[in-house]
Amino acid sequence: GGGGFFTVLVIYYFSLPSPLFKVPYSTVVESQEGRLMGAKIAKDGQWRFPENDTLAEKFKKCIIAFEDEHFYQHPGFNPVAVFNALVQNYKAGKVVRGGSTLTQQVIRLARKGQNRTYFEKLIEFILATRLELRFSKDKILELYAAHAPFGGNVVGLEMASWRYFGLKPNQLSWSESATLAVLPNAPSLIFPGKNQQLLLAKRNNLLLKLKENNTIDAQTYTLALAEPLVGKPFPLPELAPHFVEKMAKTFGGKKIQSSLDYELQARINEITSNYYNQYKQNEVYNLAVLVLDIKTRKVVAYIGNSPTDKAHKKDVDIIQAPRSTGSI
Repeated sequence: GGGGFFTVLVIYYFSLPSPLFKVPYSTVVESQEGRLMGAKIAKDGQWRFPENDTLAEKFKKCIIAFEDEHFYQHPGFNPVAVFNALVQNYKAGKVVRGGSTLTQQVIRLARKGQNRTYFEKLIEFILATRLELRFSKDKILELYAAHAPFGGNVVGLEMASWRYFGLKPNQLSWSESATLAVLPNAPSLIFPGKNQQLLLAKRNNLLLKLKENNTIDAQTYTLALAEPLVGKPFPLPELAPHFVEKMAKTFGGKKIQSSLDYELQARINEITSNYYNQYKQNEVYNLAVLVLDIKTRKVVAYIGNSPTDKAHKKDVDIIQAPRSTGSI
């Protein structure tokens, strides 16, 4: 009777692990204006940026249209989608669609490595309804965006934006957002070459859907179709590698908004490089620059070493290295 029901409720309440994702994150360093200065890969060799508390609007609309149109209406599962999937799979004689909601997919990402059995599906189903009670719909979308696979060792929307377009997620066009929205479904499509046509077709199908549900107008649709797909991967900004390393020691796996000034750091990197090229002719291979704001006493530029080579210890952060009084 009541006791058994209560026990089930208690188990249900505590069934969702907290935090949901027990994974290491990349160390991400931004300038005082919030521009990316550099990042260090997560301990498990994945580029996985820490979760973001806001999700880019275009991506949000794309992912819902592509994966789960009734996301804002359902309690974590969508009986209609499950039924349609079963019918389609039965007709095709194989699994052609899953019918799982974005909420269920978040659970699946958190429980990665589990076999795709009916029992596992039941667990996903139960935990998905529990997740809906714990978090807002937007928070669930943010969890999805932060942990979905985007090909290779790229995890999460933010890193995917940088890697494939050299932009922050909120700077992406409709076409770029649509490309990234279809990727977690088939992350292997990102590698240039033979899969380009397939990725293009998926992207264009999603753009058509966005036009049909009046998310975008006809002109936006036409322009989006004309945009090229991803080219070669973009390198991440590397404006302050020694500073990123220093931050990783103290604040590993977090996103840090530092006091560094992006433009100033870039300019001083150039100046350092010029001096290094002059000095190395006299066999002076190392230099460091630290710029402080006199009023605020904050570090606004940090160059730990010259752009020299391994033989001349380019990775050593001279700002931190103790020196004898004679050589200062």
